[in-house]
Amino acid sequence: MDVLKQEKEKKTMGFMDVKEKLQKNFKIMVQDINHLFEVEVDKEEMWNLYLDSFPAGTNEIFRERREHDCSCCRQFIKNIGNTVVIKDNQIKTIWDFDIDEKTYTYKPVLKALSDYIKTRAVSNIYTSKFKKIGTDHNHELYEGETIRWEHFYLELPGKFVDNSGRSIGDIQGSYRDTKNVFKRSLDEISEDSVLTVLELIAQKSLYKGDEWEHALKEFLQYKKEYDELTEETEKNNFAWEQSVKAGTVIGRIRNHSIGTLLVNISEDMDLDTAVKKYEVIVAPTNYKRPKAIFTKKMLEDAKKTIEELGYLDSLKRRYATLDDITVNNILFSNRDAANRISGGDVFDDMLGEVAVNPKKFSKVEEVAIEDFVSDILPTTKEIEILLENKHALNMVSLIAPEVSDSKTMFKWDNNFGWAYSGNITDSNMRDRVKSAGGSVEGELRFSIQWNDVEKDRNDLDAHCIEPRGNEIYYASKSNYRTSGVLDVDIQYPEREVAVENITWSNRNSMEEGVYKFFVHNYSHNGGRSGFRAEIEFDGQIYSFEYNKELRSNENVHVAEVTFSKETGFTIKEKLPSNISSRAIWGLSSNQFIPVSVMMYSPNYWDEQEGIGHKHYFFMLKDCVNQENPNGFYNEFLKQELVEHKRVFEALGGKMAVQEVDDQLSGVGFSATKRNELVVKVKGQTERTIKIKF
Repeated sequence: MDVLKQEKEKKTMGFMDVKEKLQKNFKIMVQDINHLFEVEVDKEEMWNLYLDSFPAGTNEIFRERREHDCSCCRQFIKNIGNTVVIKDNQIKTIWDFDIDEKTYTYKPVLKALSDYIKTRAVSNIYTSKFKKIGTDHNHELYEGETIRWEHFYLELPGKFVDNSGRSIGDIQGSYRDTKNVFKRSLDEISEDSVLTVLELIAQKSLYKGDEWEHALKEFLQYKKEYDELTEETEKNNFAWEQSVKAGTVIGRIRNHSIGTLLVNISEDMDLDTAVKKYEVIVAPTNYKRPKAIFTKKMLEDAKKTIEELGYLDSLKRRYATLDDITVNNILFSNRDAANRISGGDVFDDMLGEVAVNPKKFSKVEEVAIEDFVSDILPTTKEIEILLENKHALNMVSLIAPEVSDSKTMFKWDNNFGWAYSGNITDSNMRDRVKSAGGSVEGELRFSIQWNDVEKDRNDLDAHCIEPRGNEIYYASKSNYRTSGVLDVDIQYPEREVAVENITWSNRNSMEEGVYKFFVHNYSHNGGRSGFRAEIEFDGQIYSFEYNKELRSNENVHVAEVTFSKETGFTIKEKLPSNISSRAIWGLSSNQFIPVSVMMYSPNYWDEQEGIGHKHYFFMLKDCVNQENPNGFYNEFLKQELVEHKRVFEALGGKMAVQEVDDQLSGVGFSATKRNELVVKVKGQTERTIKIKF
């Protein structure tokens, strides 16, 4: 019995001091906080670390186990040993306290536990269904004598004890979700976007925006503090510490309607488009925005920069004419031929009005655009292009400065820009899909577009039947197993061009086999103009056009794409060709039109290289832009002006392009996008060629 007492005294020597100081430290830690947290640990590893950290010779076998191997203390350490508080993004553990020299055996133990826990990431809040954690003491009857054993023990303040019927996992999951959304909000929402929305609210330009003003100001303060942090661990701790203070409204702001607006602005979506998307969510259909979508401060800052840098005259724009262009920037000029044709025989003019079937030229000689420029153009006297219906969105105008010697605002060394049909800077529907929030960067993309030729409120839907029979469409928008998703769904388009979009983002997840693409007319509402479609894979875009009226409930099959992980994608076109003619910018489609001038886009004039995509412009006789194009676009601007991009978005549309006689308009093609153009070239002989882009 004397040996037992000695061992007991040895074990308890100083333990009460450690226990009392742990309890005192815990009270100090939690007195001004409302939430405890726990870090992700292997609890068995943490317990073994406790046992193994005692100095050599101080944790020997006692009876059957090591003397500190106590089941009560084991449960305490596993239950609450990994619990921490977060203050000013720093972690403090329950083991962070000083002890006396007489308890030296515990010093390395406390340090080992503290160091171990501080290397782990916070993973949850800590809560308990019980106020008492651990066993304060117990008694053992041994050889007729009662022995009292002391153990680690804490009593939790009521604020850390949950008396509801919810499970601990459910409670932790709710806080964890809020923290994750809060951190994602802090990462993805820019300070500039919050300031922009606050200013829109202040000038009453945002529907129900005042309801979010207080929350946004509070979030902005969190954002500023978060952005000052550099270490990911600090940012994670900040998100945990502040998310429990902020609450679910601010903590989950990204998931609210205002969060969608903030994210879209942060991702550089056109401000007007971003606000319209917000209004679709929150505003009634008859809502009319009272103010323009740019802020007073944005306008003042932009005006100051424009004046200081000398760009005020550069804002005034007009259509370019041939007289604006220097000879060295013209690849081909056919002015004499154009004048001669205009005075020709009236029967020849009428002959030119007969529609041509583009399919007739499917087997003509094909030439890459680079070879056409280098090998064919030098000996060419006349060019005519076959203007097909599918080229409607390739229509382009060259835009010049109204003040000829004004300072260039653009990245290149001249002050000329261009505008495609629909005020886009590239000749495809990808921009419209992107503006609508769709993805164009996937492995396979199917996009449709309508309400662009004439008013067409038909409710068209993009559909795809995947190889195993799953159908992606408005009622089943995603198949996460294959990564396929319909991310743009339009119903009853009004003034804006309508698009829908289906993409697959992960080739490794895609099913092998045939993907069947078709367009369904869910509801006929008087539309007669049909639709355009694109299928893209491996950097190649296949364009389709169907300009017939779709009956209600009619399906129009566009194409079938076969996918093999070994050989990739192949396409089988199903959409019937269209040969009817329509008016495009004053010209009749499916007819040969004389080219007056051919040139590169201005960013490649004067042998400049690498400033954005190269475009090839074929300016056409009697072509007149019938839209109201922007005078310039943000992607054209010099870096010193980009900080004012919101105002320049508005200015680009507000500064009307002035009409001129003999404007340079025609068709344009990007060097980076798959396309083709049938041309007649006349030199010593006449040839019909299909130019491949």
